[in-house]
Amino acid sequence: MTATALPQSRVPDSCDAPVLRWGIMGPGWIAERFTESIQAHTGQVIAAVGSRSLSRSKAFADTFDVPAAYGSYEELAAAPDLDIVYVCTPHTGHHAAAVLAIDAGKHVLIEKPIGLNADQARDIAARAETAGVFAAEAMWTFFLPKFDVIRQILDAGTLGTITTVVAEYGEHFDPSHRIFNPKLAGGPLLDLGTYPLALVTEVLGSPLQLAALGQPHESGVNAQLSAIMQFDGGAQAVVNTHVHNFTPTAATVVGTEATLTIDGPFNMPGGFEVRFPDGTRLRHDEPAGGHFEGLHYEAAAVARAIAAGGTEANQRTLAASIRTLEVADEIRRQLGVVFPGEAATAGRTARH
Repeated sequence: MTATALPQSRVPDSCDAPVLRWGIMGPGWIAERFTESIQAHTGQVIAAVGSRSLSRSKAFADTFDVPAAYGSYEELAAAPDLDIVYVCTPHTGHHAAAVLAIDAGKHVLIEKPIGLNADQARDIAARAETAGVFAAEAMWTFFLPKFDVIRQILDAGTLGTITTVVAEYGEHFDPSHRIFNPKLAGGPLLDLGTYPLALVTEVLGSPLQLAALGQPHESGVNAQLSAIMQFDGGAQAVVNTHVHNFTPTAATVVGTEATLTIDGPFNMPGGFEVRFPDGTRLRHDEPAGGHFEGLHYEAAAVARAIAAGGTEANQRTLAASIRTLEVADEIRRQLGVVFPGEAATAGRTARH
């Protein structure tokens, strides 16, 4: 039956969230965007920043009027006046940094991916549970108002039985970018591919079968990968991600009753359309935007969850984060991609 209207977003105003005192662990590009967003759109307080370089911490603190700057992650984790640590180190440092904060009794929000692999994600989840602290992956897409509407559409069965999900993400990077550094777990999978993989696993769960193809980059990282998956009931998904150039970064969820097409870039604020076989089209419009317009939603949601005594984010549970990394691990296993600190296993014979 054709729907006549789309649901409304239930995401509250970010300014209304209880205020936490945040520590930034790793003052890089995403930390800058996060800080800009929450200082502009919420009452959250960035109380401290920590880096392996005190000069970098002080520069960040001066730029964003942060009162405390530390020259090590250990000092930041031990700071007594922080409620939560936002881990945004390079990918290879996410697990160790999160463990530092958890062991110090701090809540943690960990930049995506929550770990290099599913084992690291499981370890973080187990440690957080033991410590009784909040932990979540900063997969900001799922905290956006538009995704709350999409979740309601999926939960209501408006699309019918889901048969197909197709999602891609390609981007151009300067040759000096860390994405081309094998020592930092470079390649598109963790930076870009995590978005389409997260969407697929959010909608369809874990695949029963997966086949992946890869293309090498001269730097030694993977340059491009594609994967096709089949799920319980026969549904399929197709994912592509690469570092060659920009793409629409589009996503489509096909059901037996309707098709959901998310405007590109699908992982950022923006609109989407639900199309029915009889020609009816229902449109969700919101201003297109980037990190400045969107990152504050995850911070506010985390603050609300912690204030309510929660240890996870409903929008992105730890189980969901682990599930996405399990799929990424299988893709890498088939392509022979090994990240720093991992032992090579059967099937991992070369970087592709």
